[in-house]
Amino acid sequence: MVLERLQQVASHLTGQTNPPHPFDPLSTEEIAAAVAIVRQSHPNVFFNTVTLWEPRKEEMMRYLASPETVPRPHRVADVVAIGRGSKVFDGTVDLNAGKIVTWDLTEGVQPLITMEDLQIVETVVRKDAKVIEQCGIVGIPPQDMHKVYCDPWTIGYDERFGSSVRLQQALMYYRPHIDDSQYTYPLDFCPIYNSDTQEIVHIDIPKVRRPLNTAPPTNYHAEAIKAAGGFRTDLKPINISQPEGVSFTVEGRIVKWQNWSCHIGFNYREGIVLSNVTFNDKGTVRPIFWRISLAEMVVPYCNPQRPHHRKLAFDLGEYGGGYMTNSLSLGCDCKGAIHYLDAAFVSRYGDPQTIKNAICIHEEDAGILFKHTDFRDNSTTVTRARKLLISQIFTAANYEYCVYWILHQDGTIQLEIKLTGILNTYALNPGESAAPWGTEVYPGVNAHNHQHLFCLRVDPNIDGPNNTISIVDAVAADAPVGSEENFYGNAFYAKKTKVETMKEGMSDYDGASSRTWEMANDGKINAYSKKPVGYKLVSREVPKLLPKEGSLVWKRAGFARHAVHVTKYSDEQIHPAGRHVPQTSGEPSQGLPAWIAADPNGSLVNTDVVLWHTFGLTHFPAPEDYPVMPAEPMTVLLRPRGFFTQNPAMDVPPSYSSTPSQVAAKKQGLTGVVDSLSKLAFGGAAEKGGSQDA
Repeated sequence: MVLERLQQVASHLTGQTNPPHPFDPLSTEEIAAAVAIVRQSHPNVFFNTVTLWEPRKEEMMRYLASPETVPRPHRVADVVAIGRGSKVFDGTVDLNAGKIVTWDLTEGVQPLITMEDLQIVETVVRKDAKVIEQCGIVGIPPQDMHKVYCDPWTIGYDERFGSSVRLQQALMYYRPHIDDSQYTYPLDFCPIYNSDTQEIVHIDIPKVRRPLNTAPPTNYHAEAIKAAGGFRTDLKPINISQPEGVSFTVEGRIVKWQNWSCHIGFNYREGIVLSNVTFNDKGTVRPIFWRISLAEMVVPYCNPQRPHHRKLAFDLGEYGGGYMTNSLSLGCDCKGAIHYLDAAFVSRYGDPQTIKNAICIHEEDAGILFKHTDFRDNSTTVTRARKLLISQIFTAANYEYCVYWILHQDGTIQLEIKLTGILNTYALNPGESAAPWGTEVYPGVNAHNHQHLFCLRVDPNIDGPNNTISIVDAVAADAPVGSEENFYGNAFYAKKTKVETMKEGMSDYDGASSRTWEMANDGKINAYSKKPVGYKLVSREVPKLLPKEGSLVWKRAGFARHAVHVTKYSDEQIHPAGRHVPQTSGEPSQGLPAWIAADPNGSLVNTDVVLWHTFGLTHFPAPEDYPVMPAEPMTVLLRPRGFFTQNPAMDVPPSYSSTPSQVAAKKQGLTGVVDSLSKLAFGGAAEKGGSQDA
């Protein structure tokens, strides 16, 4: 079997079939081959992760510059395996050579919790005698244990247990009927589960007991809505039509659209990764970003009482945004003309698994791209925008995160995240107040305040790898009113502060100054502005980390202490909270704080740098968020700042354009890309307006 697997991969990699792009995720055949190679030397381990060990940046840049002459980087698997006694092994496997390159026992860490790990816990808690006893205390008889559910979370960190044993905490719930939402019936105790021995080792019981909620169910699925009176009937269909097909092309995993080109990667942890992002600027293909991804996130809850202090979920580092991704559906998750990409992962026992339709690629109308009407004669130019969305949706227990990477025709890249799903809930006694740490969103249901803080990793490649980051603030001129420099007092300008060293690379958001961060290539000057070409990070939803300095969250989520960190590039620095996140104590803090402390005076000027941006929202739950939350969006923009010499979308065909001379001569203007299906909502003849036929 091992020989067969290796022969299959050898055929795949030596050109008998089209070889994968070096950035392509591992295929199911490659995952199977990596597992087979590991099992030759380590037959008794379970597999936590088998993913692409990305080619080193310097090697990959050489290859992309001359793929005909430079050897293709080897396909290498990054492996995390678990042995008996919660032993953790980190290794790399060269699939071209068919051998293990590195294999190390990593002490004092725990890797992320997989979907398989989570699914085992519910079966165990239903059979545990002490859990059955606690269920009886809150009002659930032993014969109803099949109605008991749990959301298993990693334990986070608990000083009573440390990091040597792989643990989960079970957030407990009850369903009166299988179709009822368990979040209306949270239970007040919390079992601790040993993943290695698959048993309950402790139960946290509150001092004040809260019996099972007696409120009637409130549900969100279609059958419940029909039973409660039915759906609204005044909503008409909206159809999206592209009769001539889509405007993008996909070659393997490289998508090209409207001058953009990028490789779409995907891994178990970050989910979508965009690499080698370029823009064709009038025939010149210009690099902009080497790699961008959603690298980490943390969701700290605010109730200071045990065990709620442990509710600080690192959804990517502790569970994996790729592992939790949904299989998407036409017309539901994505609407229009869709292209899907699948995702392949490894099971606990080493079997390759595929999530179909993990990534959705499609176009959408994006409203007005630009418009101007000359008030003198109503000559008008109006051009509508299009956008390309590359998206995934992942479910982290109760929450859904919809992640959209959006390419715009004007050179902007947008990351939009929509939060939906169901609130995490806790029991509440009749007459008990949920304040100040939460809100009673339904009778007997307490939803605690929390934050969602995401870390965007941006590896700029602005016309080359040597870039400089600057903080840009809108500030009033120093000169006082009445002075020669500022007589009328209206002067203001963009104050630019260059980030020169690693220890200076930490900065916070300032809404009062409309703060942005600029990534520029000092070696290339814009012909018109006479300034370095660049891109800017524009982000307005940037709450501060509210848990106090020195708290468990503050220590473990060092990346969230500031809105932006800037570091020197390193191939090994991908995960801002560290490689292995579960059960870390934060002493010392892993990831960004450790990297900066190791080289505080490292120069960041005109060199290969990485910008890390933490953004998000603070959520004070409300009844409108229950029983299922309307999607709440947040967005980050990466916009050109002196990168082009004019609006790069000028050549997008207009919906309508007329000149003053055409209007004077009563001639028809130019009609370009027009939606021929648009019509007046209530009938009647359309009257010509300033935009004519647009």
